[in-house]
This record gives sequence, structure tokens and C-alpha cells, in this order.
Amino acid sequence: MISPAPAPPAAAVRMSAINKRFGSVQANADVDLSVARATVHGLVGENGAGKSTLMSVLYGFYAADSGSIEVFGAPARIRNAFDAIALGLGMVHQHFMLVETLSAIDNVMLGAEPHALLKRADAVVRARLTELMGATGLRVELDAIVGELSVGDRQRLEILKALYRGAKILILDEPTAVLTPQETEALFKVLARLRAQGTTIILITHKLKEVMRLCDHVTVMRGGRVVHECAIADASVQGLAEAMVGRQVNIGRQGDAAAAPGAVALQAEGLTVRDAMQAVRLQGVSLSLRAGEIVGIAGVSGNGQSELLEVLSGLREPAQGLLRVAGQTFQPGRWLDPRRARELGLAHVPEDRHARAMVMSFAAWESAVLGYEGLPAYSRRGWMRHRRMVEATAALMQRFDVRPRDPLLGSAKFSGGNQQKLVLAREIGQAPRVLLVGQPTRGVDIGAIEFIHAQLRALRDAGCALLVVASELDEILALADRVLVMNEGRITGELPINECTEARLGLLMVETAHERQA
Repeated sequence: MISPAPAPPAAAVRMSAINKRFGSVQANADVDLSVARATVHGLVGENGAGKSTLMSVLYGFYAADSGSIEVFGAPARIRNAFDAIALGLGMVHQHFMLVETLSAIDNVMLGAEPHALLKRADAVVRARLTELMGATGLRVELDAIVGELSVGDRQRLEILKALYRGAKILILDEPTAVLTPQETEALFKVLARLRAQGTTIILITHKLKEVMRLCDHVTVMRGGRVVHECAIADASVQGLAEAMVGRQVNIGRQGDAAAAPGAVALQAEGLTVRDAMQAVRLQGVSLSLRAGEIVGIAGVSGNGQSELLEVLSGLREPAQGLLRVAGQTFQPGRWLDPRRARELGLAHVPEDRHARAMVMSFAAWESAVLGYEGLPAYSRRGWMRHRRMVEATAALMQRFDVRPRDPLLGSAKFSGGNQQKLVLAREIGQAPRVLLVGQPTRGVDIGAIEFIHAQLRALRDAGCALLVVASELDEILALADRVLVMNEGRITGELPINECTEARLGLLMVETAHERQA
């Protein structure tokens, strides 16, 4: 007699026929999701596809309108985050939920103190965190103030906080959106170790290469529904991209020929910048931007790219150097400022859209005119013409496919990709002569990446000079006509795009000063 095959182990999570509506918007429609134990499961889709809503239902932030949830094979009623934590669920949000004025260990204890006496509670928590750090490789200075930690350290702290609370299922929402390449690599090693130790990980991300590298299984959502799911062995980047968008997607460099570069539109010579501790961040950087070309800056984050953008856009004055733009020359003591930059046709899309490009509490139309409110189209004799501003924002939203097309909606209520498109619409909409762009598609889905790249190429073809700083080499290779490599605050190489390879750029990115002199 043949013995029956053993039943497959219960899934870590099974969500069945989940429906969630917000007013007229059906965020989740009959969604089924099954996540196997001790695996990394990718959950991908465009901005607004319903991924985060689904995970918010699982974690108890939202109550589903209908449907059922099982956790480790048992029916689960998850009314709030406390229920989720009790079931072994932990969630690390894209925007961290930490109190910046408290220490790392105090953030872990907050709301989960194991003893009424704080001194004794500190000892218990410290011992457990030390054990977790040894087992997982997650290292954080426990007595450091959170506001002084790097982004990577804050993320490690969030994961430790979830594990301390007993998480066996870890939900990560866009975990690499703001990490440097080194921090991303370190995170991947941690996640692989956690999986090997039996933790189940659900990864919400836009980065399909990361899905292919890290995940065991992937689910694609579009328009609030699951449209595709498969083992990662059966997946491809192109196939996942097309499932996300619902059409063929042009990924990477396009076949269009670059416009012939014209006259120099911006020239910088000998830029030197020191930080508050007098450490040199830029060391004698010189560069030129020509009309009708895209110059890409490649380099590991933290090697002077951010300071370069700040100096060229007028947000920071250098210790030494000069800048020529639109026939004007600027030197320390009478440096360019952002208002003058806009008057000269120099536009800037900052690296951090929340901190530098938008006011989250403003309506979309207010964010869409920031810095340009004094234009004749928007003001008259010092009085702002609100109706004109709203109408102009609606037109920009239509042109740049910002969704939803509601100028009165709060800036914070748009997805990250649509916030980025709104900022680009504001800057490109003024037809600048020079455009400086930091991290053009950070935290943006594949469909929006395709759109943003097309807009930047169209601006180049119209005669604008563009400088693009991106941490992803793929993005530099897809966009640039000429590439400058930065390392240790210097430009260590310059190559036309037809001579660029990832290997060659990578060597220039990590070459030390000693190696350059040898």
C-alpha cells in the first residue's frame, strides 16, 4: 500500500479574498496571497497598486471590508498592530517609526518595557538585543541618539525592534529606497541570514533586480488585484515589469541617438567644500555642462555628489572656486542663491524630495509652484493668483501623468512616484536652460521610471543641459551621454557613454587617492 504524500507545511501567511475600499477607490479587490514559511516573498507593483494597503491590512492598520487571514495555519483576527505583534508579525515602514530624540535602546523598549523599574528593564533589553545582534549580524550602537544615526543604522534598529518583539514574519516596505549600495548589500546579507534562521520575509519593493536576487517567490499587483505570481526561478525582470504595468516596458538605454552637444551652459572650476568639522567634502572639482547633453555623476553615495549639487544649485557656498552660468560669474562671498538660479534658468530637483522639494502639509498646487510663485503668471503686484496656480498645476499633472489629478489634494497623500513626478513637472515646466537632478527615480516604480527617463531625454533634445546624480549605475548607463565618476570628493574619471561599462565605472568609483598617484 502506497502511503499518502505528506501534506505541505502550512503557509506562514494566507490571505483570501481581501477587499478594501477607500471611498470610491477599490484599493484591494479579491486579493489572495500565500507566503511560504522561511522564504523571502516579493510583493511588487506600480505606485498605487495596493501593495502597502494589503500589508497594512495584514499588520492591523486597516480592517479589511471582507476576506480572511491565516497566520501559521490558524485563522487570525487582526484588529490592530498589537494583535499583529502577538501573532509574530513585524513591519518596517519606508519612513521609520522612531523617536529621534531617544536612544536606540529606549526606542526598542518604548511600549514594550519588560519591567516597571527602568534600570532593570534596560539590562534585560540590552542583553536580549546583544544576543539578537550576534545572531543576525544587525549591529547598532544602543546608547546612540536615533537622530544621530545613519539611515542604514535606523533601518537595522527597526528590524531589531521587530525581532525583539518576537517577529517571525517580517514585512519590509521599500527597504532599500534610501540606502547606499553598501548599506543595501549589508541588508541583503542580514535578510539571507534571517531566512536561514526560519524568519519569513515579505519584501515590498520597486526594484526588480533585487527581487530576482533575493526572493524565492514573487506576487505582482496591478489596480488592486493580483495579476501574476510565480517562483523566482520562473521569473524575469522584463516579464515582471510588463505584469506590473500591463504593457511592454522599455527598460534601460534606448536606441535614440544623443543630441549633439552645443555651447557650454554651466562651468565650474576648482570647487572646494568643507563641512562643519572642516573636513573636505569637495576637492577642487571642475566640470562643464553643454546644451543638449546629459552628464551623469557616478559614485558610491557620500563621495561629494550631494555637496556638488548643493553648490551648483546655490544651496551651499564653497570655500573656493567659481561658477559661470548664463553669462554670470559667481565666487565665494557673492555666490549664486536659489532665487537667482531660477532667474538664470537653472532648475534643481533635490535628492530628498520630502526635505528639500516639497512641503508635505501643503496642497499639491502649493508644492507645484514653490520657488516660482513670483512669476507674472502666478502673481500680480505682490498678490498671488491662486486660481491661476491651481489651473497651472492641473495642466502640469495632465502633462506629467501625476495621479490622482487633484491639485487640491495634500502633497503627503500622493505616492512617492507621483510626488517625484510633481517635483519634476514644476522644474521642467519652466523650460530651464540647465537642470540639476539628484536621484531622479528613487523609490519610483518601473512605469514611472520609464516616464521620467523619457521626460529627461526630451528636455535634453530640446537643448537643455542636464546633470544627473544617481546611486544606481543602471540609471546612469540608461540616461547619460557623458559620465563623470566621483570618489573622495574628486572627479576620478570622465568617459563618453560608449566607453562605459559597469566594471570600468566600478573601478573608478573605488579607486583610492594612493592608487591614483601610483
